[in-house]
Amino acid sequence: MSEIKEVRMEMPAEHEKNIFGYLDAHMKKLEQVFAVSLVSRDGALHVSGTEKDVDRAVQCLDELLAFSQRGHDITEQEINYLCATAGRPEGGSLVALDEDCICHTINGRPVKPKTQGQKQYVDAIRDHMITFGLGPAGTGKTYLAMAMAITAFRKEEVGRIILTRPAIEAGEKLGFLPGDLQSKIDPYLRPLYDALYQIMGAESFQKNLEKGLIEVAPLAYMRGRTLDNAYIILDEAQNTTPSQMKMFLTRIGFGSKVIVTGDMTQKDLAQGVTSGLDIAVRVLKKVEGVAFCELTSLDVVRHPLVQKIVEAYEKYEKNTGKPAAGKQDGYRSSVRRRRREG
Repeated sequence: MSEIKEVRMEMPAEHEKNIFGYLDAHMKKLEQVFAVSLVSRDGALHVSGTEKDVDRAVQCLDELLAFSQRGHDITEQEINYLCATAGRPEGGSLVALDEDCICHTINGRPVKPKTQGQKQYVDAIRDHMITFGLGPAGTGKTYLAMAMAITAFRKEEVGRIILTRPAIEAGEKLGFLPGDLQSKIDPYLRPLYDALYQIMGAESFQKNLEKGLIEVAPLAYMRGRTLDNAYIILDEAQNTTPSQMKMFLTRIGFGSKVIVTGDMTQKDLAQGVTSGLDIAVRVLKKVEGVAFCELTSLDVVRHPLVQKIVEAYEKYEKNTGKPAAGKQDGYRSSVRRRRREG
């Protein structure tokens, strides 16, 4: 039987409420995850359990205290992240992440990586000419890429920002939307606009858009161009074909930096069509100057339920050996769309 260990931690009164959470919800979560007992007594927190469990819990509590002392409110997201990473070699230091501020939004909110995976992604963008950010929804792939691009643009490290997505399939679907060309492509590119508005502000974005310093366009518009001195982001790259991906990557000119983001599990391609992102990962894996960052469910920074959904789908696909939304389903839906449109 394992020997019981008890550790007494000093817990300043001004940080106790923040660390404990509403109705001690955070403490209850830590007790459940680490199988320890947490008791607040005589101005200190007593942690008891097996040596291994106590050491992990104390490591997590030290991080929470340091994070609280930096003036941050502790939410369920921080608790879940520390619980998931405690004891891992890569660690889960909230303080180290908090020190890496990329930029500030128009409202003054700092944009920072919130997980170790996001930190590695941001560092890879800084150190490489081309970076592939791969991972599930909610891991901040596009948002962090946008923050890095806007920061470089503000520092005049690049002359313009180019944002693109594989929005058009031979132009057939856009023709059935009302309005001019810009109105037709806007719905496809809306997530990129949202990030720009939040970080840069609508007025600044519109001004730079009119000057041609910021360009938001479908991937098809990249053909035949050479993109020098630009920050280029290709979003939703899993929906590119191999020829589109090759076309895009060969547009890169001098003084440019490229970020390609995609989620391998959410392809909208028809049956039999290979994803250009899949091919690029295999072809470019060992090419110097190209970095690949694979984010996981641990890096999801949306509502905690999103992380659970991502993990549930990953488990399903692992157990069944097939994607939750199979290629055949995507093919049938595309056939139905063509029938409706034709």
